[in-house]
Amino acid sequence: MFSEPRPFWSPLAAGIGLGLVLLLTFLLTGHGLGASGFFTRLTAWFGGEIARPATEANIYLGPFLKAAGGPLATWITWEVIGVMLGALVAAVTSGRFRVKLDGATRLSGSRRIACAIAGGLLTGVGARLARGCTSGIGLSGGATLGVAAFLFLIGFFVSGVAIGWLARRIWA
Repeated sequence: MFSEPRPFWSPLAAGIGLGLVLLLTFLLTGHGLGASGFFTRLTAWFGGEIARPATEANIYLGPFLKAAGGPLATWITWEVIGVMLGALVAAVTSGRFRVKLDGATRLSGSRRIACAIAGGLLTGVGARLARGCTSGIGLSGGATLGVAAFLFLIGFFVSGVAIGWLARRIWA
């Protein structure tokens, strides 16, 4: 059913390609790359649809409702949609598209899904507390030589190594 997967790009080619995409993004939109802002805007929009007064009163989500238009009116939404579609096309055309569950094999499928969701939520909260995700603050901030970007990346990698080590001790 699936073709033999093609090899991954070399890290050098992928880095040059990502750098060119980042440069074009700065030149064409005036913004860097990022994704976490999309989820905040989407959350504010849903909140506005379900409980508008409470969402407007929320100190964090309220200002997003005052922005013109819904989530489709912002550049970051189209960036995230493009990334998802691009990833799907790349996975299918390279023969790497699979629906599978990765993670520690000692955990059941439902526990792996629960851990993935918890990790994703914690990462999302961390991205908003840091005022940007790894691509927003790390990649785009690093490209503009922002000191905060380098501090964030150091903390991100140190935390990742520490949590990875801890997780292997607990679940491996």
